[in-house]
Amino acid sequence: QVQLVESGGGLVQAGGSLRLTCAASGRIVSFGTMGWYRQAPGKQRELVAILAPGSNIRYADDVQGRFTISTDRARNKVFLQMNGLKPEDTALYYCNAKLSAYDYWGQGIQVTVSP
Repeated sequence: QVQLVESGGGLVQAGGSLRLTCAASGRIVSFGTMGWYRQAPGKQRELVAILAPGSNIRYADDVQGRFTISTDRARNKVFLQMNGLKPEDTALYYCNAKLSAYDYWGQGIQVTVSP
């Protein structure tokens, strides 16, 4: 069973930065597709960024140029560097890992951006 634990969230002013970290058990970071998703109150969960094997990266249009996803495979960690944060980025952020037919989620971490 893969476990994903997010950290690094919190409260920040608009224009500020945060770095989210997802610590994964096992070696899934090396072999799976890792991603960050978010869910704002009253909205559906949405993709923020994914990083597939072969370094194929995709970002949601509204975070392109502001957020960066990266991995440290030796430490089984995934990062989301968020710069230029906006109040509309406020949400619960989830780490996700996909490998074959398996889909794993972290418990989520709150990011709140004040005006």
